[in-house]
Amino acid sequence: MKAIYLKEIRGFFSSLSGYLVLCIFLLVSGLFVFVFDGEFNVLNYGFADLTPFFLLIPWLFMFLIPAICMRSFTVERDLGTLEILLTRPISIRSLIGGKFAAAFTITTLALVPTIIYVITVGTLGQTSYNIDLGSTFGSYLGALLMSLGYVSISIWCSTVTKNQIIAFLIAALVCFVMYFGFEGAAGYLVTDDLIASFGMKYHYESMARGVIDTRDVVYFVSVAVFFFALSEISLKKSLNRNS
Repeated sequence: MKAIYLKEIRGFFSSLSGYLVLCIFLLVSGLFVFVFDGEFNVLNYGFADLTPFFLLIPWLFMFLIPAICMRSFTVERDLGTLEILLTRPISIRSLIGGKFAAAFTITTLALVPTIIYVITVGTLGQTSYNIDLGSTFGSYLGALLMSLGYVSISIWCSTVTKNQIIAFLIAALVCFVMYFGFEGAAGYLVTDDLIASFGMKYHYESMARGVIDTRDVVYFVSVAVFFFALSEISLKKSLNRNS
């Protein structure tokens, strides 16, 4: 698993496209948070608070993470190297785990530079650093947990097709449904809170308020485990068809 993890990290940063993806993420987030007028601009928010940025994060991750993960297994399937990998002393679970850990690490690295936003917003208030650190910490934790689910979804999507673009589009769509779909469906049903609680938005916004509830943590971990298992099933079926 460690070898797969290091291979994926080196593969991502060995090409210009890897750096380009991260730079675009930081550029777009910076423009929306500090330059463009709209609901995501913290300067128009009126408070020394990063809430607009964390409202934007689910949208950005919806494209960033599928872009990071779209090559995970599509390239292996397209080149026919997946079978070669599995002839080595490594299990399917370890193979997925290495790619999963690498994608999550890259996503975390993409978030690290945004700490500058916290410092910047902290200096903008009438009282320096009069910022709700509890809410900020909860939002960052929620973003990381949400990325677990997005990464797992995106890796699963890369196991069902040989085409990177199709894997990207399917992953972005599934992430959108998992985040917004349940809340949208809840508006048409009587048991709206129950249905909404199946979506990522419900749990992410709960953590963004600074309340760390174990139920929210368990939810995101469960989503990640579920799609991880789907990836394993998908790869086993693919190998059985080719054997």
